[in-house]
Amino acid sequence: MNRPSERIRGAMLVAAVAALLTLQMAASARMARAEEIDSVVASVDGDPITSTDLKNPNAAGGPGGMQSSGVSIGTPENPQGPLKTAIEQKLMEVEASKYASKVDDDEVDRYIANLEQQNHVTDEQLRTQLRAQNISYDDFRAKIRRQVEAMTMIDREVRQKIVIPEAEIEIYYKNNPDQFTTNAEKFKLAQILIAVPANATPQQLDDLRKKADEVHAKAVKSGADFAALALEYSDDDSKTKGGELGEFAPDDLNDAVLAAIKNSKTGDISPVVKTKYGFHIVKVEDHETPGLEPLDQVRGKIRDLLMTEQAKQAFQKWLDNDVVKRHYVETLPQ
Repeated sequence: MNRPSERIRGAMLVAAVAALLTLQMAASARMARAEEIDSVVASVDGDPITSTDLKNPNAAGGPGGMQSSGVSIGTPENPQGPLKTAIEQKLMEVEASKYASKVDDDEVDRYIANLEQQNHVTDEQLRTQLRAQNISYDDFRAKIRRQVEAMTMIDREVRQKIVIPEAEIEIYYKNNPDQFTTNAEKFKLAQILIAVPANATPQQLDDLRKKADEVHAKAVKSGADFAALALEYSDDDSKTKGGELGEFAPDDLNDAVLAAIKNSKTGDISPVVKTKYGFHIVKVEDHETPGLEPLDQVRGKIRDLLMTEQAKQAFQKWLDNDVVKRHYVETLPQ
């Protein structure tokens, strides 16, 4: 069952993940320009768009990952697709720059911190990856700032102006019951494992139990980041994925673990569970039970889904009807 999470900050994180690839492609484009003669195919306010730009489209698809409805691949039916996309991206870059004063350094820091948490890497690991790809941290941070500016713009100009009536949510729920129906019980789990050696002494066992209790106290603390705790404390290979284990049917689970989580709701964290492998702290990231989920439990998901669908249409309308009129766009024969 699909479980959309389409909040504005979620879109920003998707865009940030693409930032590394975008920077690399930009570098490749500069190298390509040195090897071939570019031709100018269009301009926005006098800023040229070249033939090489059409061959190396923005990897993020647009500011903050927001795709326009225009087809970006040239086809016999739509040969101007790449050009249209390039013009729209240039327009968005110019418009987003107007929001530079509305984004401060703290927001960029939080954005990068969220990116690191989502990808289960430390700040030092991120910087190491950037160095390995010959990307300076300053360039990366500048790219992130532009993403934040773009998403702030889209949020204020488009998303905040959309209202989803309760009636639309109810109609969607009524017309799409299959999206909210579960046929079999399953758990999506993450864990922190404090491993116990096979030949552990009573003192070692006691010490490791105390460690597990301490980590558990941190995990259940309001606002604690389970993925970050897993990366720091877990002895299981899943630590590099934030402790995520995947989905399980009840019969797939260890009896002790199942007993600890069988009545859990999504988001709950189990007590410390002892198995032959050690002490487990299990987070129930999702618990699906057979049947149709109540509307109250999926209302937010439906609202996000409808918001995203309407935002795409509103974004393109805003781009075509408002943004284009503010700029001088010229296309040249190709």
